[in-house]
Amino acid sequence: MLISAKDLHLKAGRHDLVEGVSIQVSEGEIVSIIGPNGAGKTSLLKLLLGLIKPERGSIERRPGLRIGYLPQKASIDTVLPLSVERMMTLTEAFSRKEVEKALAETGVASLIDEPVQTLSGGEFQRMMLARALLRNPELLVLDEPAQGVDHLGEAELYGLIGRLREERGCGVLMVSHDLHVVMAATDRVLCLNRHLCCEGEPEEVTRHPEYLRLFGMEAGSRLAVYSHHHDHTHDLSGNVDTSHASHQEQAP
Repeated sequence: MLISAKDLHLKAGRHDLVEGVSIQVSEGEIVSIIGPNGAGKTSLLKLLLGLIKPERGSIERRPGLRIGYLPQKASIDTVLPLSVERMMTLTEAFSRKEVEKALAETGVASLIDEPVQTLSGGEFQRMMLARALLRNPELLVLDEPAQGVDHLGEAELYGLIGRLREERGCGVLMVSHDLHVVMAATDRVLCLNRHLCCEGEPEEVTRHPEYLRLFGMEAGSRLAVYSHHHDHTHDLSGNVDTSHASHQEQAP
């Protein structure tokens, strides 16, 4: 077990942000937290990371647990010149070779000297994911990893996260609004609306009455829609990569 929390509670004034939530993440497991806006998803991540303290409940982490964190929002000063390499090493010193290796894992090694301000949404998120990999994490915590990514590129990004899990053997805990993609890219789902509404494997959760109440009957069919086979890939901006796409010509 990498991290385990029991009966977490958090308030902001008189408002409950997290109510009695328990969660655990193991090695090599992808756990996704879904829920409507204001459901307490980011607050729960901050509790697990130790950034804020719960009013009640307990959190146990594996001793010396290395965590890589991709926050929901990263504000960049558009005036201050900042290269990708510099951005990767703002809070901790790493060699250029280490930075290049992490960027290569997320498919953006060629951007190491580019100004951060010029990156597309997909490139920026891949850079931030690479930044989270620098500490060789046992647990990746990703808050809206596809934020700012074109919807066509979301599946590619979640596929990358899955490959990182397989290659590194790390656990992954992520928050997402992208129900249609994330449900096909995770092992276990927790549906949160301040309290834990339901949890389980994706297909099990999509049939749960609480899930259907929150997201509607049509949401239950989205998993099937997005678990189809891709015969093409997308570039970092989400466009179809024609150099790898395969097409069949129709006879006249």
